[in-house]
Amino acid sequence: MRFADLGMLGFMVLPAGVAIALFLGVWLRKRAISRVGNPATVESQLRRPSPYLRAVTGIALFLGITGLVLATARPQYGGRIQMLKKRGIDIVVALDFSKSMLAQDILPNRIDRAKLELNELIEMLTGDRIGLVAFAGDTIRFPLTTDYTAATAFWRGLGPYDMPVGGTAIGKAITASARMLRPKTEDESDVTGMAGRSKVVILLTDGEDHTGDPVEAAKQAAGKGIIIHVVGIGSDSPELIPRYLDDGTTMGYQKDNKQEYVTTALTSGNEETLRDIALKTSGHYYRAGSDFSGITAVMNEIRKMKQTEIEARQITVYEEVFQWFLAPAVFLMLIAFIIPQRTSFRWRRRR
Repeated sequence: MRFADLGMLGFMVLPAGVAIALFLGVWLRKRAISRVGNPATVESQLRRPSPYLRAVTGIALFLGITGLVLATARPQYGGRIQMLKKRGIDIVVALDFSKSMLAQDILPNRIDRAKLELNELIEMLTGDRIGLVAFAGDTIRFPLTTDYTAATAFWRGLGPYDMPVGGTAIGKAITASARMLRPKTEDESDVTGMAGRSKVVILLTDGEDHTGDPVEAAKQAAGKGIIIHVVGIGSDSPELIPRYLDDGTTMGYQKDNKQEYVTTALTSGNEETLRDIALKTSGHYYRAGSDFSGITAVMNEIRKMKQTEIEARQITVYEEVFQWFLAPAVFLMLIAFIIPQRTSFRWRRRR
């Protein structure tokens, strides 16, 4: 048993309860006397007070007011844990589809390795919505969904040569991801609950950036409550970039305008930029490994977010039992004012 409003709230109703009880008692007494006969005549026929009846009246009145105060304090019984409706987490994966991701310093190559990491991520999801931003010099987006099969089909056949614009623009990818996580209108926010959902961007890239300011884009995303976790893919040693024909066969390696071979590496400078992106949004930076350690670490962080949200949305529900006190209180107060305060002369002679 507990009281939800125990304290001053119960005592605030005490004067009002006493006033109502006195008014009701006086009204009932006058009504009863008027039914017997002339009120003045009936009053004159009453005899001296009975101490026993006055004691019973006082006790009934005290218990009635006490019950009324306890009922106002909202007594509650039991207690069970109830989970409010879980909103889940919205996740957007920004996957680098630039040609440098074709490098084979991580087997089978960076892009295929990233897809394997992404597949591992999807297998770990449980009811969260996921969207995809494929980016090189520009972006291609797949909207948020819980249809993991459709999301997987989107990126499975996509490659660097399918991107409309070459190069790498990490900042543009972050901005596109943030737009996907933002409700378009206030009405949409009310209906879908997106404003209250946790928002995460997982950036998988080799760190090379040719245009824009990715750190500034990360700052803007942080202002919208978005957390960015970054997984760096590649080695720190220069690696040649294979060139592929339309049928998928290799044809040497990529060259620049001067016909010199182009190399790529996840340099310390690139990693520093990726760390800054994560830190600006309270996220983490991980490096992809052969054991999926990068994406596994990200999923561990997401699980912590989900657990925190679950714990925050647990409430204890109690059963209201104010009626247990209210009904007896009303009955006792009625009894207190119905009981006569005096005994008749005839009744005392019989005794």
